[in-house]
Amino acid sequence: MASLPTIKQLRYLLALSKTLNFTKAAEMCFVGQSTLSAGLKELEDALGVQLVERDKHSVSMTPIGKGVVDRALQLIAQVDDLVEFVESAAGTMLGSIKLGVIPTIAPFLLPSLLSKMRERYPDLKVILREDLSDKLIDKLNRHELDFALIALPYDTTGFLVKELFDDEFWLIGNQNDPDLKNKEIQLSHKLTDRLLLLEEGHCLRDHTLKACKKSALTDHESIEATSLLTLVQMVESDLGIALLPEMAVKSGLLKQTKLIARPLTAPAPKRIIALVARLSTARIEEFNALVSVIKS
Repeated sequence: MASLPTIKQLRYLLALSKTLNFTKAAEMCFVGQSTLSAGLKELEDALGVQLVERDKHSVSMTPIGKGVVDRALQLIAQVDDLVEFVESAAGTMLGSIKLGVIPTIAPFLLPSLLSKMRERYPDLKVILREDLSDKLIDKLNRHELDFALIALPYDTTGFLVKELFDDEFWLIGNQNDPDLKNKEIQLSHKLTDRLLLLEEGHCLRDHTLKACKKSALTDHESIEATSLLTLVQMVESDLGIALLPEMAVKSGLLKQTKLIARPLTAPAPKRIIALVARLSTARIEEFNALVSVIKS
């Protein structure tokens, strides 16, 4: 039977799998490169397998090394949750929590959320990270975040998920656009062929395609927006129309523009805003506090 690896050795392996660079991995672990290399060699000797392929030019994980990394992620997350559980036994709602938020939620929900959290829980600091859904979920797995605020549908298998509220889509276009003259709009092929999208990676892009029941939209000469603000500017430039989340519309994103927003006929397409955590999280009271504040 192989010897048991240590937590330190597994952290070295995870750092190297993330950076594929011994120098950067050592810096992440706050050790020297020789210490990290020796720790990884001890791990390979203990398990009796080669985990890392390395030469003068590149570093990669072996097939079995990738499998060990996947399992090490879960083990380290559970160990860190155990430590947090012990630390929180002295009192909850203290210290800090790391919250990830997707870009199409952050500017519209965070100002109110952070204000209310400071008011209700003055001893709890919320540290924010804004990123795309896939990266936030990966950071949850790696224990780099405590929670993630994302939009469903999205694959959250194996996570604790609390649905918070629905966020319907509205259609935006120029105020003189004849297709937006009605107070409510029925999505038609004519309209969906004019829709502009966010670039690949944004879940709002996928939600828009789902709302239109399409796998892709008209090419628009491959013009795609990098953010909601850019998307609004593209619509104002008469490049097309777009679907925006209701929270963005009601936040005043269209102020100082010549654009109008129209709700869609029922049942309107929507996304579901949700808070996600690891099933093993020790910060369940903080998780429930965030849920309560957001829903209020």
